[in-house]
Amino acid sequence: MSLSENFSTVKTILIFSRPYRHSSHPIMMLSPHPRNVLKYCPKCGKKSFVYQENDSLLCDACGFRFYINSSAAVAVLITDKQGRLLLTRRKFEPHQGMLDLPGGFVDVGETGEEACIREIKEELALDIEKLHYKISVPNEYVYGGVMYFTLDLTFHAEIKDLNTLKAHDDVVEALFFSPEDINLNKIGATSIRKIVQWFIDQSAKESID
Repeated sequence: MSLSENFSTVKTILIFSRPYRHSSHPIMMLSPHPRNVLKYCPKCGKKSFVYQENDSLLCDACGFRFYINSSAAVAVLITDKQGRLLLTRRKFEPHQGMLDLPGGFVDVGETGEEACIREIKEELALDIEKLHYKISVPNEYVYGGVMYFTLDLTFHAEIKDLNTLKAHDDVVEALFFSPEDINLNKIGATSIRKIVQWFIDQSAKESID
């Protein structure tokens, strides 16, 4: 059973969602949690995956157990000499067109620091000189109709030369904001809003380093 076939056999579990903006009636949507999506065992291929209370899926046929764990991701705080924070605008869903921090998923075998260096080079054409770990914030990331759980590791980056800044990859544009001018409602991801709020709070008290 292929992964695409697995996803296509979603059991119809309906939940109430926000009302559609042009309707007074609530709409029904499928829950994207893995327990509602993954029905076929990836080891034996049988439709016998049963969700367990310890955030795992257990195959009744062969005994294979799949744990639903968090994936590692990085978010990078970049500031200029005026203390303004760099925010990017997303090119793609989820949260297309909304503000974000540069960063992304940590690749297999990669450290958080290596992920920061790679992502900042890919998205902004910038070279990181030094990194300072700050905080971590959990997040839920829905992509392709499936919910992925992440732990966003936050670093403050010292950049060699901001003059090379240019939006690339999945970034439309990069903008600098003074802490007092940041509108959190224009930031898409809940975890990124929390991280930026932390940055604003720290900026009011002291240097984030």
